[in-house]
Amino acid sequence: MDCLFCKIVAGEIPSKKVYEDEAVYAFYDIQPQAPVHVLIVPRCHIASAQEITPENADAVSAIFAAIPKIAEALGLANGYRVVTNCGEDGCQSVKHLHFHLIGGKKLSETMA
Repeated sequence: MDCLFCKIVAGEIPSKKVYEDEAVYAFYDIQPQAPVHVLIVPRCHIASAQEITPENADAVSAIFAAIPKIAEALGLANGYRVVTNCGEDGCQSVKHLHFHLIGGKKLSETMA
């Protein structure tokens, strides 16, 4: 498979790791949109939110269990945003499900 994030999770492409466990890998975004911008991915390949099924939903659950740990470790006590993009119109740039954890400043109220 020629998936960028699968290669990062496998250690074939370097990243600045923030967190990892048996189901989740998190690393700093190389084009941050805020002082803290981390990508959180499942270790297993799921192409997008559109591809979440009952069989792979545990991977997504593991991500959401990890998010508070990651946010606390990064000092985001005042709050943060979690976003995922899905498909071309949603501007998903890498076809591996990933969540953006964004914070470190007061974020805009608009999302578009």
